[in-house]
Amino acid sequence: MRMLRAFLSFWYDFIVGDDATIAAGVVLALAATAILAWLHVPAWWLLPAAVVVLLGLSLRRASRGG
Repeated sequence: MRMLRAFLSFWYDFIVGDDATIAAGVVLALAATAILAWLHVPAWWLLPAAVVVLLGLSLRRASRGG
């Protein structure tokens, strides 16, 4: 059981890291891209836009110190 917990803890730290907001934003962006692709809408632009927005939010939060 300890090894399973350590394994899951590693993956949580690897995926979520220090900021759960960024991880949730990435999951939402991937889901939205999948939905747009399923609807046959060009979705190539969504992930780069999401990266720019999420990076900006992360930098804003870091510069404020909170």
